[in-house]
Amino acid sequence: MKWIMMILLFAGCLLAGYLYSSRYKKRVDFFTSLIYFAQKLDVEINFSRERLKKLVEDFDSKSKSNLQGIDTAFLQYLNNGGELTTDSLFGKKNLIKKEEKETVAMFFKNLGRSDVENQTKEIKNSISRFEKLQNEAMAEYKKYGKLGIKLGIIAGLALIVILI
Repeated sequence: MKWIMMILLFAGCLLAGYLYSSRYKKRVDFFTSLIYFAQKLDVEINFSRERLKKLVEDFDSKSKSNLQGIDTAFLQYLNNGGELTTDSLFGKKNLIKKEEKETVAMFFKNLGRSDVENQTKEIKNSISRFEKLQNEAMAEYKKYGKLGIKLGIIAGLALIVILI
């Protein structure tokens, strides 16, 4: 019984470390998908000249899941009108920092507000800001992502040693 409890404690510590490190990976995936989304919008606005709502709806599903629902919140804003705020865009999601949320919200607020040429310039500026944020997120992932799993293993082993 004691061994089963130790195995469960070790597995719990390992899971806690994995969950800690997965948050950093999700941030990197978020910005990667956001950059892809912005690039796709840039191309589609220039060449197909489709409506913004249609472009957002047609965004691919794998990248859509990494956007943590901000695309659907933006679609709701397009459908219902009103004001687009950081809270309405992100809800209670705490995946990214407050400053990053404001940068992303500003990108979505500016979509569809100007002519094609200026919209393209704005999207390209946003892509460069997103790439900077992605690089910061990647640096944090490399620094802290693997640390979480290692700390989970060490904490699990320490608990096992204490219980033995």
